Parts: sequence; C-alpha cells; structure tokens
Amino acid sequence: MADDIWPVVHAERRALADDLTGLPPESWTTPSLCAGRTVQDTLAHMVATAQMTPPASLGKMLAAGFRFERMADKEIATQSAGGPAATLERFRAVQSRSSGPPGPKLSWLGETLVHAEDIRRPLGLAHVYPVDAVTRVTDFYAGSNLLIGGKRRVAGLTLKATDANWSHGSGPVVEGPAMSLLMATAGRRAALDELSGPGLDTLRAR
Repeated sequence: MADDIWPVVHAERRALADDLTGLPPESWTTPSLCAGRTVQDTLAHMVATAQMTPPASLGKMLAAGFRFERMADKEIATQSAGGPAATLERFRAVQSRSSGPPGPKLSWLGETLVHAEDIRRPLGLAHVYPVDAVTRVTDFYAGSNLLIGGKRRVAGLTLKATDANWSHGSGPVVEGPAMSLLMATAGRRAALDELSGPGLDTLRAR
C-alpha cells in the first residue's frame, strides 16, 4: 500500500456511509463491538476523530483534565445530537478530511478500519476491506502497545492470514482471515471464533 493512507481512509469512510444509509432507526441503538458504545456512538466517535487536529486535540484533552474517555464521551454526545440522521450527515461531511489527533498515521487508518467493522459486524453488514491496508495496520498494532495494547495481546504468537500472503511474529500459530486477525489484535473478542490454530487458546486467555 502507498505511504499515503488517506485515499484508503476516504474510500472506507465513504463505503461505510453508503452501508448505513437507510438503516432502520432501531439499528442505530445496536451495541457495537466497541465496548459500551452503540452503532451511533461509534459513528459519532469517528466523526469527532475525523474533525480533530493536533492543536484541537490538545485543547480538548486539557478541558477534559487529560482524561481520554471523558473527552471521547463529550465528543460523542456532541456528534450524536440531533439523532442518527444528523450523525450520518456529519460523517459524510468529514469523509474526505485528511486530519486526525496527534500520533502515527497508521493509528488513524486503524481507527477507520476497526471502528467500521465494530459497526458492521453487529448489523450483519459484510464488507471486503483492502487486505494490504488490513495487514499493514495489524503489523502496526502487533508491534505497539499504544492505546490498545496490541503488542502485549499477541506477544509470542504467529499471526497468519489465510486470505493473504502475510504473517507476523513467531511462536504458536493463530490463523484466519486478515480482518479477523486485525480485530482480535485490537481486542475484539468476537473475532476469535473466526480464528484457529495452536496459539488460539493463549490469545483467548489474554
């Protein structure tokens, strides 16, 4: 994948917005795979992240007493105001933005892919993600404990994609679709049932 992540981010946001257009009202309150957040909450979080810049992030963190979850909850409340249709409209309005909070660019790509799947899976919406982007983000998460603790989660294991020529790490193998490996590395336990291999019990226990 090219070094510029933004074309992929923009395309994946656009695809998610299209998938959510016409969603029944009751579906927006479905729990997403992002713990404690509904489908609408998770989309609102994606709106807030897309609007963020490093200076704005610092200001909002300062206002929240440098408590990330407090800041995130406030942003979700703001972007959820007016109901699901308003949140989706806001998401469409930011889908081509190329900014984000401070941090590695791959974390912004990961946020787009993982949260999109956080939303789609509980709704039964299938989507084919660009495998190069998926494996690149999994490499990043598996090599870093930044925010989600991915490195600790998969330490001493070999992750092996069954739908791509890709693997990461060493040790007992955990294999399955690349997107399922990404979600498991990001701590989404729902993806574990799509994986197999001698290292799976170790990953489940973490």
